[in-house]
Amino acid sequence: MTNPSVSLPSTKPYMIRAIHEWCCDNGFTPYLVAVADGRARIPREHVRDGQIVLNVSYDATGSLTISNDSISFKARFNGAARDIFVPIGAVVAIYAKENGVGMGFDLEDDVTESNESATSGTDTEHVEPEPTAPAPAGRPKLQRVK
Repeated sequence: MTNPSVSLPSTKPYMIRAIHEWCCDNGFTPYLVAVADGRARIPREHVRDGQIVLNVSYDATGSLTISNDSISFKARFNGAARDIFVPIGAVVAIYAKENGVGMGFDLEDDVTESNESATSGTDTEHVEPEPTAPAPAGRPKLQRVK
């Protein structure tokens, strides 16, 4: 029996590593979707709608490390080598490029607070994004499983 007052570690980094390994073992290309918060070291020119999609296959990365706190690796963007760092809390999905099979995650509280503090001081109120149209045919769709 577990004690409800004891905080358990997140399963998120374990699931990310499992999906990554599954993709690589089956010849798929693992793609990672992350929120571009202030803590992530990513190429900002590739950020779209506040998120970035990263190819995290062994062929596309060097020194890939998926720890319980972050994901870091070296990669080339437009021919320039970059050191990439993504906090685990900023990861919103990992999936196989070829078929869209993967897993989506909720944003963790520290990322939500980080994004809210980045926009604090403005008089705008938080508005949930409107649902987007379905992805065009031929593009993988990611289904969030809870």
